[in-house]
Amino acid sequence: MRLLITGASGLLGINLALEAMREHEVIGIDRGKLKSAPFQVIRADILKKDDINSILDSTNPDWFINCAALANLEKCEEDPEQARILNTELPRDLAIACVKREIPFVHLSTDSVFDGTKEGIYTEEDEPNPPGVYSQTKLDGERAVQQVNPQAIIARVNFFGWSLGAKRSLSEFFVNNLSEGKNVNGFTDVIFCPMWVNHLAQTLIAMLEKDLRGLYHVVGAQAMSKYQFGVEVARKFGLRESLIAPQSVERSSLTAPRSHNLWLSVHKLSTDLGGEIPAFSTGLDGFYTQFQQGYPQKIRSYQQ
Repeated sequence: MRLLITGASGLLGINLALEAMREHEVIGIDRGKLKSAPFQVIRADILKKDDINSILDSTNPDWFINCAALANLEKCEEDPEQARILNTELPRDLAIACVKREIPFVHLSTDSVFDGTKEGIYTEEDEPNPPGVYSQTKLDGERAVQQVNPQAIIARVNFFGWSLGAKRSLSEFFVNNLSEGKNVNGFTDVIFCPMWVNHLAQTLIAMLEKDLRGLYHVVGAQAMSKYQFGVEVARKFGLRESLIAPQSVERSSLTAPRSHNLWLSVHKLSTDLGGEIPAFSTGLDGFYTQFQQGYPQKIRSYQQ
């Protein structure tokens, strides 16, 4: 199958491309960061509708996964217009282009569409209540895609892994700082369900292969605090977990609002895929194995 990926230099985009190319033909769309990737890369400005239409017509993909977004919460608060363009308008335009050509489309959303005030687990049936610009524009993107392309997969995600710049994921934050002996904070009152990015990539491909459609929570099977996540990373890498100070997110210097409880149910996903979602410990093992094998350095060599 031929898979087209937008945002191919992002944390999810690059890992998805490398994972998918084992069994599929991959074409990545990138603004110019990638220079020597082991898959085909098209330089384009995907905000131009004509560019997207011409790329779809020339590549004729079997599947299209949109990984492009403005995902920095603080930047979204500073520039809500840019957040709206990238997180709402672009997904809608891509979904329209795909539905016209009958190309299965996957749009990546976020777990943070929920305000985190619920006691217990969020399902796909729960009503979102976005706490900030990022989550609001992502929810608007979900709804825009659903409206114009009801057959699309909309995946709410939260993931960790190695990125081109080595600074995109929470796991890299802990590894980088603890390796240098720096003290860091770990939030005890932010609960989430982290999934290793390679497991996410494999899951998205499996969803396309099964011809799933609609809204899914595509996150890890285990809920934990960000503090606990940091401790688990430290233990796996043999770093000093005592450098991680347990703290409330309310006392941090972060300006964008954060949800306290983002425990999402993966029951619908596991049922429709017909199997268990990979365990967090398995993902952390994979993340560490990549570190041992020099994977972070390898993917960094793909950028300009």
